[in-house]
Amino acid sequence: MTLTQMRYIVTLAATQHFGRAAQQCFVSQPTLSVAIKKLEDELQVIIFERGKSSVKITDIGKKIIAQAQLTIQQAQRMKELALYDKDQLSSPLKIGAIHTIGPYLFPQLVHSLRLSTPKMPLYIEENFTAKLRVKLVSGALDAIIVALPFDEPDVVTTGLYREDFHMLLNSAHPWSDKNQIATTDLAKTELLLLGEGHCFRDQILESSESLAQALNAKQQSREGSSLETIRMMVASGLGSSVIPNCAVRSSTSEELVTVPFSDPKPGRTVALAWRASFPRTKAIDCLLRALKDISEQELFNER
Repeated sequence: MTLTQMRYIVTLAATQHFGRAAQQCFVSQPTLSVAIKKLEDELQVIIFERGKSSVKITDIGKKIIAQAQLTIQQAQRMKELALYDKDQLSSPLKIGAIHTIGPYLFPQLVHSLRLSTPKMPLYIEENFTAKLRVKLVSGALDAIIVALPFDEPDVVTTGLYREDFHMLLNSAHPWSDKNQIATTDLAKTELLLLGEGHCFRDQILESSESLAQALNAKQQSREGSSLETIRMMVASGLGSSVIPNCAVRSSTSEELVTVPFSDPKPGRTVALAWRASFPRTKAIDCLLRALKDISEQELFNER
């Protein structure tokens, strides 16, 4: 068996779809299928039950996949140890962030790290929390920027900054001249939210009990695929929305108005997470300093 085969079964277990797994592994679907079948033949077990439209993991398959994940982590650890004696600030650092943070944070982070660690290239990725978690644990990413709570064994998590949520309104909306908006009032207006599966949607609901109640009272709200898509729909007059503080600057225009919520203000705590075994402590320290400096700038300060 090979590490490549192990990566294939771990990826297939995560996606439960041969096509998507092959795409993530950058191989053709037949190549992935044949490699997994060879591994099953070698082990003389069935790891996956294959249906016409679904893939299920067998009981023994779950145990094998768990061991494969551990083996991949250990192999990644060996690579990291090999780099440990080299300059920790010259090898690429792989950073991920959730979709509602990355577009607003990464430009400043790249600029800051280019100044402080000019020899350290950055690989950056935006994704959902669940996918970032898998990539962090597997070693595909070195550190991820997510919203709390975030719990994972053998992963260090440290809070970076608190970020309030704001109301995003069309400039013609009756509330556009308000100084503050109560979360309980949201049941009275047409709302645009990110679709199911977006972690920011969950963060909105978890940030305030009254906010969750107001949204649930509506039973249904219109959905967008990204904050930028929602911003354009609000600008067109389709409805209003809730956005994080980092997106406020890009949401100020003749067509758009942002208004803070009254106390208790809904919001989230943004955090950095990395594997406890990750040996490039100097790189993490530089990353933390850069993020701390950015969090103190106007982009993340309350308006």
